Amino acid sequence: MSAADDAPRPLVDQSVLDRLREELEEDEGYCRVFVGNFIEFLPQRIGRLRLALTTGDLEGSVDAVLSLKTASQMVGAERLACLAMELEGEIRTEASKADVAVLLPRLAVTFLRPINHCSRQTTHRLQAQCASGASR
Repeated sequence: MSAADDAPRPLVDQSVLDRLREELEEDEGYCRVFVGNFIEFLPQRIGRLRLALTTGDLEGSVDAVLSLKTASQMVGAERLACLAMELEGEIRTEASKADVAVLLPRLAVTFLRPINHCSRQTTHRLQAQCASGASR
C-alpha cells in the first residue's frame, strides 16, 4: 500500500463537500441526507467487501470495492477512496496470476484493518465537518 503509506491523502476533502452543496443548491441539507446516507451505509459496504474477500468471491470483491471507492469519492473521503483504489488494483492485477481462493482472503488480511480504521476516522471527520459547516 505504497501511495497511502508514503503520503496519506486527507481524510476528507472539504472542497468536494462544498462542490456537492453548490450542485445540490442547498444550504446544509446535503450533510444530513447525502453524507448521512454515506455514513449509514458504510458498514454495509465494508461488510460486503469483507464477506466477498474472505469467501474468495472475485466478482463480489470487485463489485464491493468499486462501491466503496465510488461512494467515498462522492463525499470527498479521499483516504478511504485511495485504500479502495489500491485494493482494487491488487485484485485486478493479481487475480489472473493467483488462486483467488487464496489471494482474496490474503488481501482481506492486508486491507480490511486499514479500511475499517480509516472508515471510523472518516465518519468522525464527516460528522464534524457537517456540524461545523452548519454554523457557517
